[in-house]
Amino acid sequence: MIRKIAVDQLAVGMFIHDFNCGWMDHPFVTNQMLIKDQANIQKVIDAGIRELYIDTQQGKDVATAEGEAPPPTAEEVRVEIDQKIAEIVAAAPIVIPVPTLAEEVKRARKLHHDASKLIGTMMTDIRLGKQIEVDQCEPLVENIIDSIFRVPGALLPLAQVKTQDEYTFQHSVSVAALSVAFGRALDLPREEIKQLALGGLLHDVGKAKVPLVILNKPGKLTDEEFGVMKRHARASAELLEKTPGVSEIALKAAAQHHERYDGTGYPLGLKGDEISLHGQMLAIVDVYDAITSLRIYHKGMPPTEALRKMFEWSKFHFNPRLVQAFIKGIGIYPAGSLVRMESGRMGIVREVVAAKLLQPVVKIFFHAERQCYLDPETIDLSLSQDKIVAHESFEKWKIDQAQWL
Repeated sequence: MIRKIAVDQLAVGMFIHDFNCGWMDHPFVTNQMLIKDQANIQKVIDAGIRELYIDTQQGKDVATAEGEAPPPTAEEVRVEIDQKIAEIVAAAPIVIPVPTLAEEVKRARKLHHDASKLIGTMMTDIRLGKQIEVDQCEPLVENIIDSIFRVPGALLPLAQVKTQDEYTFQHSVSVAALSVAFGRALDLPREEIKQLALGGLLHDVGKAKVPLVILNKPGKLTDEEFGVMKRHARASAELLEKTPGVSEIALKAAAQHHERYDGTGYPLGLKGDEISLHGQMLAIVDVYDAITSLRIYHKGMPPTEALRKMFEWSKFHFNPRLVQAFIKGIGIYPAGSLVRMESGRMGIVREVVAAKLLQPVVKIFFHAERQCYLDPETIDLSLSQDKIVAHESFEKWKIDQAQWL
């Protein structure tokens, strides 16, 4: 049985099933391990982990006193979180949907390519000792904002598609795009959203100071390598402090994206409101994009499961109110997600309307039961008898996500 326990309940002989945090937020080689001694427990505590899951079939269970309720099972936790997320969805504000998807997709593809190329060139320039040119970034940030304000379903799905060779660059573009959607959900002023997105685009420039052998390592980093990688947050801050034209909003957002609400983050260990609003927002966006991205050594989480995890982790690592706003901003089934319908048909989510988060616009193209492709058809679920019953994996069905965006 899989149970969720507090870290102070962890004992020698227990088998950790899941550290309950992002794979980059803990120093262990795998997400599962047997606790052999007190040193193992201390390492878990030092990593800032507050709650985790244990497998009672592979290790010891939690000892409970007579009449005391045992820790919840993984299924009980999932049901409770799903219920709370459903309440968030019910309170979502009404937003008028924006039409014209086809033309916006065409513009979004070019924008995504140009932005990824710019970040790649910028990282190379930084390694050569050149200065960051903010003037080159601002027009792209403006275009990202325009695209998402017009049709969020055009650019946001492209943010999910990444290649191994250009992951670092594409991740930066994804964080910028998701930051715009987040800022829009909070109804922030456009200029503030622009500075937040600029911070998102530049948040990882410090990785240009990380040796390529570590940055591009196709596997889990050692403790020493992880320590080197963590320095990129401070390096990003130092680079941006020296860059003319970088606002305080953009600087703090980039510098604080690895800080955590409970003070367990880095580089400064800031806590609560010591972290700027924009730093708190970028921390949420950065983790969400990282855990939903497919890497050689890391299987991306489906967006729906990722949102469930983000909500769970908001108990300690993130501002809970901001996580709720983020969920409202991108939807239960984010644009680009593969979903299965009650009819057995499958499709990719194209547009999400805040007032109807469970009824997005879906492009149908596959039938799960018949195991065959269908003539593509775009349907608005708010006007259809069909409904989503599950999120599906592109990998499982061997479907090329990019082909259907």
